[in-house]
Amino acid sequence: MSKELESRHSLGDIIGHSPAMRRLFELLPPVSASDSTVVIHGASGTGKELFARAIHGLSPRRDNRFVAINCGALPDSLLESELFGYKAGAFTDARKDKPGRFAHAEGGTIFLDEIGDVSQAMQVQLLRVLQEHVYEPLGSVESVEADVRVIVATHRDLSQLVEDGSFREDLFYRINVIRLELPSLKEHREDIPLLIDHFIGRFNRLQEKDVVGVSEAVLALLMGRDYPGNARELENLIERAFVLCKGGLIDLQHLPLEEGRCLEAPEMKAGAGLTLRSMEALHIANALRRHGGNRKAAARELGIHPSTVFRKIKDLSIEHPQRDGRSRPR
Repeated sequence: MSKELESRHSLGDIIGHSPAMRRLFELLPPVSASDSTVVIHGASGTGKELFARAIHGLSPRRDNRFVAINCGALPDSLLESELFGYKAGAFTDARKDKPGRFAHAEGGTIFLDEIGDVSQAMQVQLLRVLQEHVYEPLGSVESVEADVRVIVATHRDLSQLVEDGSFREDLFYRINVIRLELPSLKEHREDIPLLIDHFIGRFNRLQEKDVVGVSEAVLALLMGRDYPGNARELENLIERAFVLCKGGLIDLQHLPLEEGRCLEAPEMKAGAGLTLRSMEALHIANALRRHGGNRKAAARELGIHPSTVFRKIKDLSIEHPQRDGRSRPR
């Protein structure tokens, strides 16, 4: 079932069929059609740049460039020249004009990651670009028009930064037009099997291997983690397993030693003992429960045909509620 679901519930490298991810998928087309500024909020590893790229790819600007820059990785002096470019003679080593990221993104989209780490001086310059659609390259006295859609991202609470006085209130309201809140992986744990399949497929292509999946023990282990690094952490675990796994199933011996030991810990989290078969049954049962036993509605959510739901109910012995809320016998 996971292959069928993945084909229906993915957008580029964004994978998910959980309610949280489906809500985000539904928002992307109208958000992409707009030219308004977007704030993407989420913890590290939740895929903020992936969503920014998806918005650009669905937008009328998709034929022009998508340009990304991590604002928190550069000091103000470098960030200003990176964003706005500079003129020859602006500083000692500036021997010729250099266009900045806004110039490269002309007609397209610029993605400003970690906007919460930008200094107040730089915030003033960004506010001008957003309000007046012009900027000045370093060392220039002439303004340059900017036809660029701006998407920003942060893992920090911008409203709290405004209260603390470290983030300008006027810039906050200027960028906070459309807000996308990305869930942590532990908040949509049911997407882990799909993500595993996706990462295995990618590393098979990159490394020319024939890994077919993970063992039930590995799935149980991976389902039980909290993932402070979110999907990026899961991806790294699969990549590290590929170093030792030459083909077939990824098993416990292919995981880093500390991960394998976690399986023997006495306090396994709820749901960590699920097999692939029971995971499939759980996905279907939860969808049926959310729709009061309506197989057609559950099938729409899962992205499969109602007859497939009916067959899976019988094959997997799934208990599901009737319209009055009682459980239907298996």
